[in-house]
Amino acid sequence: MATNELVFKSARELGSLIKSKQVSPVEVVQACLDRVDDLNPKLNTFITIAKDEALQRARQAEKEIRGGKYLGVMHGIPYAPKDIFATKGIRTTNGSKLTADWIPEYESTVTDRLNKAGAILIGKLNLSEFATGSSVLSGFGPVRNPWHTDYSPAGSSSGSGAALAANLVPLSMGTDTGGSIRGPAAANGIVGLKPTYGRVSRYGVTTLSWTLDHAGPMTRTVADNAIMLQVMAGADPKDSSCKPEPVPDYSKALTGNIRGLRIGVPSFYFEGVQPEVEKTVRAAIQTLADMGAIVKEVELPHAMYSGTVQLTVAIAEAAAFHEKRLREKAHLLDPVAREYWETANFIPATDYIKAMRARTLIMQEMADAFTKCDVMAVPANASLPNKIEPPETAKSTIKPGSKSEPIRRGSTALGNVTGLPAIVIPCGFSTTQPMFPITIQFYGKPFDEFTLFRVSHAYESATDWHKRRPPLQT
Repeated sequence: MATNELVFKSARELGSLIKSKQVSPVEVVQACLDRVDDLNPKLNTFITIAKDEALQRARQAEKEIRGGKYLGVMHGIPYAPKDIFATKGIRTTNGSKLTADWIPEYESTVTDRLNKAGAILIGKLNLSEFATGSSVLSGFGPVRNPWHTDYSPAGSSSGSGAALAANLVPLSMGTDTGGSIRGPAAANGIVGLKPTYGRVSRYGVTTLSWTLDHAGPMTRTVADNAIMLQVMAGADPKDSSCKPEPVPDYSKALTGNIRGLRIGVPSFYFEGVQPEVEKTVRAAIQTLADMGAIVKEVELPHAMYSGTVQLTVAIAEAAAFHEKRLREKAHLLDPVAREYWETANFIPATDYIKAMRARTLIMQEMADAFTKCDVMAVPANASLPNKIEPPETAKSTIKPGSKSEPIRRGSTALGNVTGLPAIVIPCGFSTTQPMFPITIQFYGKPFDEFTLFRVSHAYESATDWHKRRPPLQT
């Protein structure tokens, strides 16, 4: 096997090769590092490349495995997190000039768990500044979409989505406050999971919004996502919002059998969607029906307000967290990030309270809808990616209460407002040029990521969208 072919393998495939000693962790890590060297100047996905540390850990993993101390499927597998997860001894920039030189003295819970499972961190990935959103630039320059480098990979976990699609690394992770895992998953055609609120610890993850933030795995396949969540999930005494819910064996969800599974389709989320996106997502739902799933319409009367609720809460909580930065160093922020946070000064506390009350209502409606279905299916991206705007023309495009905002943000904001788990997977490609992935999003019941893996893996197994590669030099 040519070494460069290793970068196209899934983590599960690489794990099998490493366990059987057909390849070594050193070969796998070096293959990824070589590809990063080749393509990162074009894509700007990595802020920090931890080459020496990664190769040292790879040599240690190789020694452990040869000595009979194999830790499991993650042992020797490279990963790269969004650069908002604290990594001890390795700088954590948050994509901002304000924290460009911060080197934490502690490790985030999820990176610590991955490291202890034998995974090997090869670097830190670019993001919208402080994970503020897709219209906010990084302090380290924009990430570029590997399907067409003049276009946006979405945000805020932009580097994670692009690095996976470009086969720079098999595993990544992001954070999601209004769609920041699922937006880049959609724009880049990879698998992104926003777990249930409280399923994954946020200790060591820089806060944007205390009640909306989620951390989750981003991968190229559903099986890899399940493997990654298995390691990341579970109670953490360092994070009081992390729940002590039992973590099931997610590998048992990967059966391909969805006969009798009830899929709810809320019609609202197909309104305002580009025709080609709607056609492709509905075709994916039909494929699931052909596989034995039961498809039915469900109603969510107040879902249209999810985007406004999410944005109101997020802006207020972000401004509270970053209050000192806004007061002392606002001039160093991306202008759109600064505008985003400063908008909170014009939102009355009563609006925040009303948003939280509306949130409760939407959560109850979702709970009612889930008595009639096991998962819900909606388009993950209402439209195809936009061109990257020059910094001088980039501007805030979303205001609380704007008429377009619920349509544009609601299909992902719904998950943050309710805390329910949601997964995005590829389900087709546009026929227009340039060609981009089209994706479907599934919502699940609280702490039922198992069923999300079941339905998404079944669809993935029946199709080959996840196997397509961007037209990059390989």
